[in-house]
Amino acid sequence: MSYEPHERPWLSPRVMSLCMLGLVLAQAAQLFLFRGRAARDSTPIVQPRGDLAEDEKSTIELFSRVSPIVVHITTNTLERSRFNRNVQEVPRGTGSGFIWDDQGHIVTNYHVIKDADTTTVSLADRSSWTAKVVGVAPDKDIAVLKIDAPLEQLKPVTIGTSADIQVGQKSFAIGNPFGLDQTLTTGVISALGREIDSVTGRKISDVIQTDAAINPGNSGGPLLDSAGRLIGITTAIYSPSGAYAGIGFAIPVDIVRRYVPELIQYGRLIQPTLGITIARGDQFDVGGVLVVSVEPQSSAEEAGLRPTMQDRFGRIILGDIISAVNKQKVRTPDDLLTLLEKHKIGEYVTLTVLRGQNQTDLQVRLVERL
Repeated sequence: MSYEPHERPWLSPRVMSLCMLGLVLAQAAQLFLFRGRAARDSTPIVQPRGDLAEDEKSTIELFSRVSPIVVHITTNTLERSRFNRNVQEVPRGTGSGFIWDDQGHIVTNYHVIKDADTTTVSLADRSSWTAKVVGVAPDKDIAVLKIDAPLEQLKPVTIGTSADIQVGQKSFAIGNPFGLDQTLTTGVISALGREIDSVTGRKISDVIQTDAAINPGNSGGPLLDSAGRLIGITTAIYSPSGAYAGIGFAIPVDIVRRYVPELIQYGRLIQPTLGITIARGDQFDVGGVLVVSVEPQSSAEEAGLRPTMQDRFGRIILGDIISAVNKQKVRTPDDLLTLLEKHKIGEYVTLTVLRGQNQTDLQVRLVERL
């Protein structure tokens, strides 16, 4: 039997619909596979990096080796609550420091622990220890703390020298900026022989300038050379905004090496003096440093230094004007103290003094400042 096309189609509508559906699904599958291949083909291939550069390797090794010497310092003050009158600890600030020796001495800046009632030191292994203040040198912005940590947790810093560092050599600072512990920043020595003010207003001389980033919280941490040796204590920044602006300062390690042993042994600096009180000479329209008073039975009195006095009519008679120490010019009281600090107690120095219209030299023995 045969059928004419217009009388009976060779495929029913249902079969035609299924065929069309199959064709659509096949095209969709093909499109999906194409897009999948395209996506796979566009995935970037990760290339092996290869070996690190030599300076990168040395920086990584330095941080791994030296970071255990750096500590995080947290200070608190004791305040009485206005509500229940109970005394409570109030966080004051944070800073950095480093382990000086295996006896648990920690070196930091004086301004980090200034006015603190309690101080906590956290080591690199996250252990925390209550610290006691051993000695402070506010004029030098140096303080020494002590913790009773076990010997195996104490890794002392390797001491270098600041006498031979050069502008342009690498510098590394490790500290806790903004409370972020164990932070490494790198840079170079930007300048030498800078001068900054301590918290007492005294000048700190021969300060190191570096562009290694120093931010709040870095204070008291170590500044290192590329051998991992201590060359300074990061202490201040120059910034109009209070944040890092590319200029940081560090107290040179040669100053630290001189004073830290004294602080550990005596709790204060053993500094030489002349046994006199002084004032700025420019207050009286004269140069140099004016001798205001001379301690009785002091070496200054023995040497013949004359103090400022009043005559019987109440008129001021100016004392000696010190213009030089061992031929080195003196313009301010700070100049005089800085020059005297270069000598030891018991040594003699030659003072050039102006007495009226006459200039003379006097030999004066240095005594301990009390």
